[in-house]
Amino acid sequence: INRHRLTTDGEGVTTLVGFHGCPLHCEYCLNAQCLQADGVWCRLTPGELYSEVEIDDLYFVATGGGICFGGGEPLLRSDFIKAFAEIMNPEWKLTIETSLNVPLENVKAIASLVQMWYVDIKDMNPDIYKAYGCKENKQVVSNLQWLAANGYADKVIIRLPLIPEYNTDEDRQRSQQQLEEMGFTNFDKFNYIVR
Repeated sequence: INRHRLTTDGEGVTTLVGFHGCPLHCEYCLNAQCLQADGVWCRLTPGELYSEVEIDDLYFVATGGGICFGGGEPLLRSDFIKAFAEIMNPEWKLTIETSLNVPLENVKAIASLVQMWYVDIKDMNPDIYKAYGCKENKQVVSNLQWLAANGYADKVIIRLPLIPEYNTDEDRQRSQQQLEEMGFTNFDKFNYIVR
């Protein structure tokens, strides 16, 4: 639980709730601790999480912020997110940071509850995606198509990274073009910093 984040995970003050576990094994994972067996992980029920974060209700409401679920991969726990959304203050915004490499049922379970999706697609080229994330991107593409077809495209910000040794600016441009053809218009281009 990372409190008082400003404009990092959407509008206003947010609290990032990171989940353990991810279906990918990216070489330059930005949150590698989410894959480790030990660490700062704790098990909470949706009610216990609400008790932890409600202290910032005033900040969330006054700034248009709320809760961002990230990870790891938060959509592996869509049932938890749905249960939390049912008890949280309806004035809070619910944001998801995801790879979207999860079963479609997980996306459908919470789609109507989410105000903003940050989707890190790595690259739309299946060979680049698999080389970097160690998994195919068919599920990602399918989930993106479902979000676009069901009117959620304007709530999605697609993160388009330049990944050293994996893709190029031209690859990234091709990815953006494919995504625009699907109906997406919000993009966040950035470079992975490798140390």
